[in-house]
Amino acid sequence: MADDKQSRDEQADDEKRRQRERMQEDARTRADEEEPVRVSPGEGLGDLDEALKSHDYPATTTELVEAYGDYELETQGGKKSLEDVLSATDDQIYDSAEDVRRRILELIGR
Repeated sequence: MADDKQSRDEQADDEKRRQRERMQEDARTRADEEEPVRVSPGEGLGDLDEALKSHDYPATTTELVEAYGDYELETQGGKKSLEDVLSATDDQIYDSAEDVRRRILELIGR
């Protein structure tokens, strides 16, 4: 193909068409995926947030489960107790309520 304005325009049009086709194919492929649960910065863990803030740190997973294990959390799979959520982890040490909150949100898929 000659290197002139018309051939460059055709190449650019072809690339735009291929990009559009890739985006459409990607959208079709991802249509069946479950939408992740998102938490905005202002959204929290309800009453558990306040309870965790008032707890003395450092604290272990075992201590937190003993103190707050009955708290119910909304997960992608439905409601689970904090004990059930944290049972997926080894006994860890948390330095602050924010550390615990971050870990819980990771575990419940938010």
